[in-house]
Amino acid sequence: MIQVASPAAVRSIMRRHNISCRKSLGQNFLVDLNIIKKILDSAALTSDDLVLEIGPGLGALTAQAAQNAGRVLAVEVDHGLLPVLAETLEGAGNVEVIEGDALKTDFDRLAAEKSGGLFGSGGRKYKLIANLPYYITSPLLMHLLTNRFNFSTAIVMVQLEVAERLAAGPGTKQYGALSVAVQYFTESKILFKVPRTVFFPAPEVDSAVVRLSPRNLPAVFVRDEKAFFKLVRAAFGQRRKTLLNALDGSGLGPDKANWLKILQRCGIDGSRRGETLTLAEFALLTGAYLDFCAG
Repeated sequence: MIQVASPAAVRSIMRRHNISCRKSLGQNFLVDLNIIKKILDSAALTSDDLVLEIGPGLGALTAQAAQNAGRVLAVEVDHGLLPVLAETLEGAGNVEVIEGDALKTDFDRLAAEKSGGLFGSGGRKYKLIANLPYYITSPLLMHLLTNRFNFSTAIVMVQLEVAERLAAGPGTKQYGALSVAVQYFTESKILFKVPRTVFFPAPEVDSAVVRLSPRNLPAVFVRDEKAFFKLVRAAFGQRRKTLLNALDGSGLGPDKANWLKILQRCGIDGSRRGETLTLAEFALLTGAYLDFCAG
């Protein structure tokens, strides 16, 4: 395997393969071996682990993961990076690169197919690692969580601003629909910050590494998850409006008078803002809304 965790190595590889970083895919390659080792230490990899990596890039994280895990499956959407990965990961017999769009990937099926059913749905849990570009972070996290893929932990690097949103609590500027979703499905923790200087090319903002540990059961009980998340999105959809006015303008059914009755039934003041509601209050609101819809 070729060492690619340095700016000089990245430049050399890019010249040799006549490629450039694609801004449309948010490509910024990690070039600091110490950060890579901290990420992998956070995943606590052993020879018994199957690792699924989303977006291996030039293979810097992949190569190091292969030295600790039993097997690594790396999903890469950029066809132009496949020959690069073939070069940088040459000799790593426990790594397989799969060309594909992570947003469309059934990770349980992939794990099961590549492990003979040992991992994936109905099998053992695997581990996820990823350096996520900004444009894909929210949809990919929702893809991973709402499909309830059978992973034991996800160690993801995201923009610092996004990391703060994932861990934010009610009443803060960072708290939003993504915060509720991530905290509903997982226990999340910001592990450490990553300066922009350890990437090539350097992005405009710093990043952070976050650990997501799926809950055995969601943080709160709701009778209908689709209704729950519709109400969450409605509450945050117009942040400057009061909760009552945001729900009234959501198009979810009840008129303003009935929304007021629903909120009163929950003991929630309609003059509050959506970002002040806890997960438990969103669950109460969902129950009252469903009761109203049922007549």
